[in-house]
Amino acid sequence: MQKLSVLAAAVVVLAACQEPNPPTTSDGPELARIASGDTSVIVLLKKEYAPGPHAVNKARAEQVARGLGLAPTYSYGTALFGFAASVPRGRLAALQRDPRVELVSADGYVEAVAQTLPTGVNRIEGDVSSTAAGNGSGSVDVSVAILDTGIDLDHPDLNVQGGVNCSTGRTFDDGNGHGSHTAGTVGARDDGSGVVGVAPGARLYAVRVLNNAGSGSWASVACGIDWVTANAGSLGITVANMSLGGSGSDGACGSDALHQAICNSVGAGVTYVVSAGNSNTNLAGFVPAAFNQVLTVTAMADFNGQPGGGGAATCRSDVDETPADFSNWTTAGSADEGHTIAGPGVCILSTWKGGGYKTISGTSMSSPHVAGVAALCIASGACAGTPAQAIAKLRSDAAARPASYGFVGDPYNPITTSGPNSKTLYYGHLVYAGGY
Repeated sequence: MQKLSVLAAAVVVLAACQEPNPPTTSDGPELARIASGDTSVIVLLKKEYAPGPHAVNKARAEQVARGLGLAPTYSYGTALFGFAASVPRGRLAALQRDPRVELVSADGYVEAVAQTLPTGVNRIEGDVSSTAAGNGSGSVDVSVAILDTGIDLDHPDLNVQGGVNCSTGRTFDDGNGHGSHTAGTVGARDDGSGVVGVAPGARLYAVRVLNNAGSGSWASVACGIDWVTANAGSLGITVANMSLGGSGSDGACGSDALHQAICNSVGAGVTYVVSAGNSNTNLAGFVPAAFNQVLTVTAMADFNGQPGGGGAATCRSDVDETPADFSNWTTAGSADEGHTIAGPGVCILSTWKGGGYKTISGTSMSSPHVAGVAALCIASGACAGTPAQAIAKLRSDAAARPASYGFVGDPYNPITTSGPNSKTLYYGHLVYAGGY
């Protein structure tokens, strides 16, 4: 399997786990590659073989896998119907021909997404939102899933309500720190100590899809999405943050297992906020950032919590009020422009494992700022309707802010490259929390 990663400080950006244009048929080049050596796959079964409820579907998928002589590493019952397993090289063709099989999708490794970090809450005016973050005004009534390395279950600044372990170990506690960091930016309590999140006191669900090294697989990520989808209604989960990813490309829902899982989860009413990636390149080659159904977040640098520029650099050499030098982008007029927004992602202070705090940077840090704003918007009733409508509302409200609110590189102050292949880079407008 090829390696992926999380978007975080000193962590390699998620590497390829899929070919640039992953095939949807069983005889494509991706599965040919698997057959030649890499045998870890996600198998989607045809829906007519799904008996019904989540637990029953999972049990049925596991039964099918074992009937095929395979030992399933994960089984799925809602966002997906099927299982993940390691398939002996000589048996892949027979698996593809099985009449119950809809799709065999390549697995791969993923890791958490980060680099170094500032608070950012002040810069997006979280202090003048309905919760007046930082002023001890209480908590927000909303539930957010954090698909990451887990969350520090004992951290006094975090309102962790539960979760699931889709990775190694026995619990959804955080042995890395990355997941606790993203969770704190979303919803650290406004309790006069530590830090405060964009949506203070939000109910957090730790969906551990990455291990203590910050890595995992598409199969483990799909397990997390499946759990969120199955429990969104009963737990009230309306927003999911995914500060992770790997190389790939957009396609129709169902073109691969990860995309189908997200599309089904979005259909269940969950708004997904994801990192754009840390490679300073077009996000079109990075998933889930390239999927049109998610809100993709680029990173800008802010060192003093105020617009206008001139803040002295702290933990990194980025320039105040400009795009982070690591942030992925899209191009003006592209299809990805319609689901891209910016957030603070440089030198962000947030919660860490072991009850601590840490400053790191990355689009892993910008994404939870936007996830927190999405949670505020939904909780306040300003983002009513479908996830697509919530994404449109967040983007339009950000675009309605005066040019003085933004940064060099946003659509009011675009950056155009030079040379024969010049292009206008699109990072999106800076998200705005103050209106919710």
